[in-house]
Amino acid sequence: MIEQSKVAIIGAGNVGSTVAYSLAVQGVCHEIVLLDRDKERAKGKALDMSQAAAAIRSHTVVKSADSYEDIRDSRVVVITAGSPRKPGMSRDDLLMINAEITKEVATEVKKVAPDAILVMVSNPLDAMTYVALKTAGFSTKQVVGMAGILDSARMAHFIHEKLGFGAGQIRASVIGGHGDDMVPLPRYSTVAGIPLTDLLSEKDIDDVVERTRHGGAEIVGYLKTGSAFYAPGKSTAIMVEAILKDTKQIYPCAVYLDGEYGYRDIVNGVPVMLGKEGVEKIIEVTLNEKEKEMFAKSIDSVARLIETLKKNNFFEDTK
Repeated sequence: MIEQSKVAIIGAGNVGSTVAYSLAVQGVCHEIVLLDRDKERAKGKALDMSQAAAAIRSHTVVKSADSYEDIRDSRVVVITAGSPRKPGMSRDDLLMINAEITKEVATEVKKVAPDAILVMVSNPLDAMTYVALKTAGFSTKQVVGMAGILDSARMAHFIHEKLGFGAGQIRASVIGGHGDDMVPLPRYSTVAGIPLTDLLSEKDIDDVVERTRHGGAEIVGYLKTGSAFYAPGKSTAIMVEAILKDTKQIYPCAVYLDGEYGYRDIVNGVPVMLGKEGVEKIIEVTLNEKEKEMFAKSIDSVARLIETLKKNNFFEDTK
């Protein structure tokens, strides 16, 4: 029986649309609502997806929203809204612009769906997850960022390319922030339960790790005018399904740390148990000294972004 749950997706671009389509054809929820500044685009995509769902006899209906009121009482809200970096724009400029967008969106969501679980996708991911949490008044369990599933999937694919076998049996593990300072964990990666270190040389593993770090940039290089959306969209849909179905599955996600791994008041990617309450448990895995150093570097990267926001008085009017 289909779960009577409503999912809202803020931003009907490539990633948001892929999330919606994936959920619709799986029949994970009874209703999906697309909210986008371009209402005509949202209407067209919603209609197309609803017809796709009808073709496979899924019970899911996709609708477009005229305002935030239309996403009222959503069980899960996926936030993909944000601005791409434009010519002449500094990284700090982009950070401030997307922080303002995230703050506005999260605050509006809080008004109509205060009990929703927020799945953040907007970049820079870890900082935007922190912004949504600190500015809108959601609990730390309610806000979770999508990155680790995507990064782990990329690593798994690159492992398969090296091996030439094991597709579907590869379990790769990546923690840390979403970006160049992510922390791939070959020690916790396996192929059909066999440790990766038993199958690949140290050099091959280093190649996989390096390619994983730049997996998104590699796709941008090929596309020229855009970035990845199939894998990010599917990774997000996996998180939404875990929350709606209360599966208690463990996935690497960006969450607020309050003492875990020795850090406080910061967001970073770690293994978490996802269920109907959102972030139901943070799993602390044992890291060796090298991994601890990489994780500390990842934490520092996010901390610098947050410090930039604070220097620009971004959080001053936040209650």
